[in-house]
Amino acid sequence: MVIYMRKKNGVQKIKWLAGLLAGCLMLTPVCAEASDGSSYVYDGYTYDFYGNAKESPAMFLLERTITAENLGGIVLSGADDVCTSEDGRIFMIDTVESRMNVFDNGGGYLYSTKLVRTADGKIALDESGNQIMLNAPEGVYIHEKEREIYIADTGNKRIVVLDLDTYGLLRIINAPEELIGVTEFKPSKITVDLADRIYVVVQSSYEGILELTREGEFAGYYGVNTPMVSLTDYFWKSIASDEQKEKMTKTYAPAFNNITLDGEGFVMAVTYDSSASDMVFRLNSKGENVLREEGNTYVIGDIWSMGSDSAGSQFVDIAVTDFGTYALLDRSKGRIFLYNFDGELLNAFGSLGNLKGEFKNPTSIAWLDNKLVVSDTMLKCIYILAPTAFGQSVLDGNRSYYFGKWDEALVSFQQALSLNANYEGAYSGIGKNYLMKDDYETAMYYFEMGNNRKFYSKAYNGYRGEWLEGHFLIIMVLFILLVAAVVGSEIRYHRQSKLKAKAAMKLRNSRRGRATE
Repeated sequence: MVIYMRKKNGVQKIKWLAGLLAGCLMLTPVCAEASDGSSYVYDGYTYDFYGNAKESPAMFLLERTITAENLGGIVLSGADDVCTSEDGRIFMIDTVESRMNVFDNGGGYLYSTKLVRTADGKIALDESGNQIMLNAPEGVYIHEKEREIYIADTGNKRIVVLDLDTYGLLRIINAPEELIGVTEFKPSKITVDLADRIYVVVQSSYEGILELTREGEFAGYYGVNTPMVSLTDYFWKSIASDEQKEKMTKTYAPAFNNITLDGEGFVMAVTYDSSASDMVFRLNSKGENVLREEGNTYVIGDIWSMGSDSAGSQFVDIAVTDFGTYALLDRSKGRIFLYNFDGELLNAFGSLGNLKGEFKNPTSIAWLDNKLVVSDTMLKCIYILAPTAFGQSVLDGNRSYYFGKWDEALVSFQQALSLNANYEGAYSGIGKNYLMKDDYETAMYYFEMGNNRKFYSKAYNGYRGEWLEGHFLIIMVLFILLVAAVVGSEIRYHRQSKLKAKAAMKLRNSRRGRATE
């Protein structure tokens, strides 16, 4: 009886402890995170040479969110465009409220404007004496060289230029009088290069990017987007008469959707028009696309459709670091694709959904030092994403490699491998460093580990040239001996042929002499 009571009490204690543990678990906040600290929302992946998706830790995780609460009572109806300044300020455009809101790098509210003012705080007036107010702006850009803020005041069909320090009005750029073509001057996105040339994207324009001088004079159209033409259309148009061609549907150049400037002064642009032959552009001074695509896949985002969604990636914005690594924002699946200067996919992460950190309608992306700032107009917020330890090592490796610091890059890529031993990008990064050091054999090993066939071929060509140079004397001696052997063989062959011919001649002569006798 005593034994039975002890067992019963023991069972009751176990049940009591189990219930207490279950209650604690129920009270514990649930979040989409794994035991290693990674977020299921931001699970990352890359593609190998064969187009297979390979799981990878995400390079970024959500750090903080900027919402209407940060504005201290100012209404926020959307987050349509975002950019950052070198001093860490975040500039956000709310198209519905016709406002530009400014935050510090921690998300704290700094400034907001709809009614433009002068540097001394007075209401700015235009040439007609009317108050200058923003009307459905769609884009903002910071020109650090001249300390200026360029706002695409779309609804008013003009560009408003403010001072970066005082937010005071500097000038207004209206539609150029000499503007040609059918494109209406409704600026949507803007960037300004180091020569103070202004590049303007007008939505639905098929004439290319509008180029203006600093004074706002029309300089031409820049970087026309080449459309894809089917073989069927090409065939019918090649045999059609002039009258038939006039009745056929014309093929227009796809429009650009967003632009920015990279660290070398090249204009980078994106489009999500399905008829475009390219989706991402790095335009030189002639407007030609010189984007490097040395990776396993082209710079197109997802290469396979996911589930029932047959649509490919639709890039709405691009953000570029000073070391050539760029982030592409895909609105169709809520993903961010990171590529290095060579066009190799470093990581893809993000999704659409209702979990914390997921997107609804992502609209814009920008770099904030080593962090990413992403706006979502439907959620009316800005996400600030911070790099993980894995992401920081990958970024550091690509930065060091870009600036020629080979040893530092090697350490960073090795750190990335210690966090993800299957990360082919780190093997390729290490291989590139050995390639730049002319250690071709070691580079070939790492390129093989990273399944990077393009750079393996480059390393192999260097290794072959180095091997030929190192064994040149032996090769020449063997070549000379081979030539001598061939020549000697030919000489012996001709001598033997002559001897056989003489012997045959003697035999014929002797036979003739006998026949005569």
